[in-house]
Amino acid sequence: MSRGVLATEKRGIRELGAEEFVGWDEVTQGVILPSFESELKENVSHIRPEERDYSDFNSYTATVASWRVIKPVYNRDICIDCQNCWVWCPDTSIISRDKQMLGIDYDHCKGCGVCVEVCPTNPKSLLMFGEAEETEDALAKWPEKKKKAK
Repeated sequence: MSRGVLATEKRGIRELGAEEFVGWDEVTQGVILPSFESELKENVSHIRPEERDYSDFNSYTATVASWRVIKPVYNRDICIDCQNCWVWCPDTSIISRDKQMLGIDYDHCKGCGVCVEVCPTNPKSLLMFGEAEETEDALAKWPEKKKKAK
């Protein structure tokens, strides 16, 4: 039995938008696109995403990184692990384990900025920067904490 390719090997191997699409009226009714290569013998919610056996045609294996012109940069020194960014991200691009923010999945982040808007820290632990900006350069430009006016 072939073990299949794990998600870590497939992550972001296809770029969405490069395929040839059919019109809405040409899609076969009742088509199912399976998320996984094989039938899961246990509840998938208990398997970490990087350990799941994803199929080739799945949003997990596709990347949308080329759509983005600005990106969120994460500052660990300021983050309070409130999980607001993880809850509100429309693309599940916030990587969190055991209620701790670990980073951003740039293969799936579209640069919408919702994570920055919901961040409660002062200054925010997530800020938007240009796509080409290096993380180290962005962190060097991080604003200082604002003092409350008396």
